[in-house]
Amino acid sequence: MKTTFGEYIRLLRHNKELTLTQLAAKLNLDSANLSKIENGKRDFDEKRLPKLAKIFKLNLIELRNEYVTDQLAKHIYETNCTKQLLQVAEEKAAYRRKLNKSFQTK
Repeated sequence: MKTTFGEYIRLLRHNKELTLTQLAAKLNLDSANLSKIENGKRDFDEKRLPKLAKIFKLNLIELRNEYVTDQLAKHIYETNCTKQLLQVAEEKAAYRRKLNKSFQTK
């Protein structure tokens, strides 16, 4: 999806015809903080993902993937990563997966 996670939340909220105040209350947030999340000025708290999934009847794994990819994209943007740097990072991630598998088989 080519939106930020905050924009995605706003889209979900509008589709369900919830006001900012209504959704904020369901997430135990104040509306000012939710507004900042929707506008990209504050990050959504990952611990609230299960609650968000329940409110909108979404698959938690898919919602978490959307959240994680947004966090990665934000970090890539903020650190001005090159494709070469990302390739090295993927190689390191593959190495970590390999290490993890070898520890699990012992």
